[in-house]
Amino acid sequence: MAFRGPRVPKVWLWRWRRNPLKRRADAVESWIVLGAWLITVLVGVLAGLTATRSVEHELAQECVDWKPVVALVTQDAPGPAPANSQGTSGEPFWAKVRWTAVDGSSHTGQIRVPSGSGIGTPVTVWTDPQGHLVTKPASAAQAQLRAVLIGTLLGVGAAAVPFISARALRIRLERRRMDQWDEEWARFGPLWGRKTG
Repeated sequence: MAFRGPRVPKVWLWRWRRNPLKRRADAVESWIVLGAWLITVLVGVLAGLTATRSVEHELAQECVDWKPVVALVTQDAPGPAPANSQGTSGEPFWAKVRWTAVDGSSHTGQIRVPSGSGIGTPVTVWTDPQGHLVTKPASAAQAQLRAVLIGTLLGVGAAAVPFISARALRIRLERRRMDQWDEEWARFGPLWGRKTG
């Protein structure tokens, strides 16, 4: 059986208690730790919420602005003809399509169509207000998940800045404190070897 030392109760707020051995550097470090945690949490939460709201707003705007348009395939897609009239069977291939935007202008582009789609096959594409091809807008659940993930990542990234800065400052203070202890030990250490009395 392994030896365990006496159980010492955990002391809350030990950094702020009075102690005759406590130095000024210890007090400064305690306030740095408190401030760093507060700033880290505050910056992380604010950056995360701001990013989440921004992404949600942008994705909601895409749902409003992006519209489905019927386009016609302008080149044959390789492979066998689709099994049904919807053109949903077979592996998709890239093919050129043409569509007319809301303003009446004609546009062309490349999209993935079912294998065997012939010239003139209608396909649905999504366009922005200028008539350019875009992806299908995210559903409400997809938009919420995307917004939460991006907000979380940006919040953690933003919180890392004050956290790492405080860590670097604490390391510097620790080195300085160790140097001071070395100086004091060099001054008082030899006195301990003398006999008194």
